[in-house]
Amino acid sequence: MAIEARQRVLRLVLVALSGIVLVLVAGVPLLVAETPKISVDEVAEGLTCQCGCGLTIANCNHPNCSFSVPAKEEIEAMINRGLGRETIIASFRAKYGEKILSAPTTQGFNLLAWITPFVMLLGGGGLIVLVLGRWRASDTSQAAAPAVSSATPSAAEEELRRQLARELRDRT
Repeated sequence: MAIEARQRVLRLVLVALSGIVLVLVAGVPLLVAETPKISVDEVAEGLTCQCGCGLTIANCNHPNCSFSVPAKEEIEAMINRGLGRETIIASFRAKYGEKILSAPTTQGFNLLAWITPFVMLLGGGGLIVLVLGRWRASDTSQAAAPAVSSATPSAAEEELRRQLARELRDRT
């Protein structure tokens, strides 16, 4: 009986292992099929056209552009050789320098180009909050000050009115 129990356990283990192997073998083609192949435009979006239009290679509006058309062909050839997006962009960067990139890298001095706009926004927002706080403080201090009644003129106002009346009489 012990031998039969062992044989049953061995059969169950073999069936389980066969199922696992079957799932793995069936899943590998699915993983390969789901791996997206990059397109020329995906890579070309990361590169700036050098014809002077200021657009990316993917969006260059010159139909027979002397730079973007050959660059797209070169990108397509690199994709067909199995190179990835980052490798292709690195190749163009090595060939043309930093100016070919449509966005600055997030390394070294170029990191400043990414950080500066956010720092300026935060600084501007802080300045606005500070100014609004001071305006509110001055508004509340004016509201707390006693209002001067215009019904009873002060002695200084009375003297100014007399002086104005004299000057007007002297002119006429």
